[in-house]
Amino acid sequence: MSEKIVAFVLLVTEIGREHEVVDGIGSVCKDVGVGCESYVVYGEYDVLVKLLADSLKKIDQAVTRIRKLSGVLRTVTLIAST
Repeated sequence: MSEKIVAFVLLVTEIGREHEVVDGIGSVCKDVGVGCESYVVYGEYDVLVKLLADSLKKIDQAVTRIRKLSGVLRTVTLIAST
């Protein structure tokens, strides 16, 4: 069994759309087939997402779809080191 790849995505959203974006992220994760946790946070970023996937391709698919969600202005993706 291979080890899961973990990635964190930090998002800046349009003002007041954080919860809408979090809901959309849940749908993206289900569609792409990755595990995820997402949180509305305070500070420089508005949403934090933790992705768990079997491959970088799945991470790429999820991040690309998250970036296209309405209300998302900017993202930063961090791949966790083992």
